Amino acid sequence: MVGVLAQAADRIRGIEFGRWFDDHGIFLISTLVLAIVLSIALKLVVRRFRRKLEGSTLTTQELNLQRIATLTGALSTAGVVVIWTVAILVILGNLNVTLGPLLASAGVAGVALGFGAQSIVRDTLSGFFILLENQFGVGDVIELQTTANPVGGKVESLTLRVTTLRAFDGTLHLVPNGNIQLVSNKSRGWARAIVDVRVAYSEDVDRVRGVLEDLFEELRADPTLRDWIREGPSVLGVDQMADYALVVRVIADTRPSKRWDTERQLRERIARRLDAEGIRVPLPPTVLPRSGDPPR
Repeated sequence: MVGVLAQAADRIRGIEFGRWFDDHGIFLISTLVLAIVLSIALKLVVRRFRRKLEGSTLTTQELNLQRIATLTGALSTAGVVVIWTVAILVILGNLNVTLGPLLASAGVAGVALGFGAQSIVRDTLSGFFILLENQFGVGDVIELQTTANPVGGKVESLTLRVTTLRAFDGTLHLVPNGNIQLVSNKSRGWARAIVDVRVAYSEDVDRVRGVLEDLFEELRADPTLRDWIREGPSVLGVDQMADYALVVRVIADTRPSKRWDTERQLRERIARRLDAEGIRVPLPPTVLPRSGDPPR
């Protein structure tokens, strides 16, 4: 008798499981399989996109490859989270779980988390778009206008949340990406070296121009400067009539990383040539104290 009852109970459980499986099991398994397939497909698409970017001639540098890896990794992670969140909600709905209180609780928790971590969310989103738009990268020399003070220097690291800058004097600046309001990148495309040459009012401007042009012809043949300079150097002319000197402006379009080296070389060569040609570079006038004036 007991055996018969046990068999009957097993049969009933089997019938109930069969009904449950027909009502929910097939849908549940199908949803899980679809989520897995979508996750794998997303990773394959992101991987293919990454390889396409890495194969571009514009992104062969190691620093750009790191930027691509960070960006594609963030896209892949966000996509997988969205897929599995939707899959779990669909499964719970099919199992007749009331989602209203659950979603309400999640909404309250999300609002509380949003207020508590809004700066982190803002920094992360800003960092994502900095990477996506390639506004700057590691190794670039930039100036940032932030919500606090302007800072500048060379980018040492860049994450989704923080940009690290090394200033010229060695100071290390950690700037949250959400605080960046304006980016001035001095390492993209080309740069312009600007040198102002002061000469005395008594000097012939045409002669000064001729001396500088002769010097620049020699500099264009210099193998080092030829590698640094894209165009020029050239004399724009008298840029300013100062109190005690004429200011002649010289410009040269250079590689971004060689702007300051080019300016130093130009100043050094121009000073030597002006001295050799006897062209006088005036000094600021000195005011001698009169007798009876208090010492300064």
